[in-house]
This record gives sequence, C-alpha cells and structure tokens, in this order.
Amino acid sequence: MPLYRRLKSWINSYRGQLRLFLLPYLAGMFVLVALPGVMTAVTAFTDYNAIQPPTWVGLDNFQRMRTYSLVRLSLRNTLLFAITAVPLRLVGALVLALLLQRKRRLFGLYRAAVYLPAVIPEAAYALIWLWIFNPLYGPLNMVLGWLGLPAPAWLAEPGSAQAAIVIMSLFQIGEGFVVLLAGLQSIPRAIYEAAHVDGATRWQSFWRITLPLITPWLLLLTFRDLLMSVQNTYTPSFIMTYGGPYYATTYVPLLVYELAFDLLDYGLAAALLVVLYAFTGAVIMGILSVVGSWGEE
Repeated sequence: MPLYRRLKSWINSYRGQLRLFLLPYLAGMFVLVALPGVMTAVTAFTDYNAIQPPTWVGLDNFQRMRTYSLVRLSLRNTLLFAITAVPLRLVGALVLALLLQRKRRLFGLYRAAVYLPAVIPEAAYALIWLWIFNPLYGPLNMVLGWLGLPAPAWLAEPGSAQAAIVIMSLFQIGEGFVVLLAGLQSIPRAIYEAAHVDGATRWQSFWRITLPLITPWLLLLTFRDLLMSVQNTYTPSFIMTYGGPYYATTYVPLLVYELAFDLLDYGLAAALLVVLYAFTGAVIMGILSVVGSWGEE
C-alpha cells in the first residue's frame, strides 16, 4: 500500500484522529510545562542571577536552604495551609454536591452560586476578600459585631491572617463541586432503591454505597487540591498581606518570587521549587499507597 494511502487510512481512523486532536495539547504541555520543569531542575544546581552566565554549584543551593530560616518558615506555612484547606475544601464540595444533586426549585441558581467564585480572576477575588476582612469597615467584622461575637483583626495578626487565607480558599470549590456532582449522578439510583428495600438508612447508604463509589473522584480532587493549594497561595499572599504579618503568610510561591525577582537568586528559588514538588509528589504517593492497602483489605 502506498505511503499516502496508509497515512490517509490512519488519519481517517478513530485512533489517528484522537492522536491528532491531542497533538496541540501535548505540544503545549511540552513547551509550557515539561521544558520549563527540566530547565528549573537544572537551574537548581547552578548559581544564576540573570545577569551573568550560570555556573554549576552542585548541591550548594540545597545546602543553603537548610540554613535559610525563611525557607523553613515558608515550607511550614505551606504545609499548614495544605493540611488545613484541602480536607475542608473536599468536605465542603462533597456536602454541597450531596445537598444539590437532585433537581428542585432554584437548585440551578444555587449550583451557579457555588461555582461562581471559581471563575472570578484571582486578583479580583483577593481584592474582594481584602475588603471583607478589613477590621474597621469590613462586612465580616460588622456582622460579628452585630452578633456580639469578637471581631479579629484578621490580616493584621499572624494567627487570624493564616485563618483568613484558609477561609478565602473555602469558597473556591466550584470545580470540585461540579466533579463530585457528576460522580454522584453517575451512581445508578437502583442501587439506593435496593438498599432502601433491604432496610438501609441514609447514613448506611452513604457509608456503604456513595462513599466507596466516589472514592476515585475524591482522590482526583485530593491530588488536584494539593497541587493547587501549593500554587494558588501566591496571589492572596502577595495582594492581601505580602507575606505578613511577621511572615505568617509567606508561602513558598511568594518566597520563590522574592528570591528570583527581588534578590535575583534564581538557583535557590529553583532549588526551593524542586524540593516543594518532590515533597508534594511524596505525599501523593503516600496517599496512593494507603488507599491501595485500604482497597485490598
């Protein structure tokens, strides 16, 4: 068979068309994700200030991280944010998906309201919450005052500033909500009807049917939120607090920005990114191993 005929046959096949449609995405992934990732990993082993050519220093940047107090502090702040925000976001998305999975009056409006914060630009979203958390004329403290509750200074105190960033992230669960809503609607209703006939309560149906069947969806959102919680802390910490007060909201993305563009220490910034993503990958592998052993049991 001539070459052009084989090529035409391959293009007309489903597998060939699928690969052609994926080609632009794969090219973009290589140019925008894979290639910069490799360059970052190489830069982590060099001394580079964007003015002079990079020089190979081996593991010096990683050794410097051990004595750089801000690096340890940013890693601790990022870890604290992740272990606090990710479970709360998953629980919030799951609860809302359970409440809004059936079609009732105005439920379309409620679903749109849940998803709306996810489409607001991050800078605008941070500015909105900067106004909400204002201790003098912010609406949140006004409501707390009307209820007779203590009104924190929020972004002006270390503890409340960390809590404010977590609270702000809890309203950006629209994508997780949509994913879990699709997962819940994919479960056949006949399973619940059979369980109801057998005398199962709502809690038993959720624990024995719903939760096991949507576990893959929850794992997907867990991995996504772990990665997003690492990346999405930059905008609120930069706009709302710039790492303050007293470095309480200095997360790794903000410190990487300061090291690279303020101090022109690209080697240390790249090394910090490598450590962060290696740690995130280790956490994800740990979750997979725990879930795998639980599934076998």
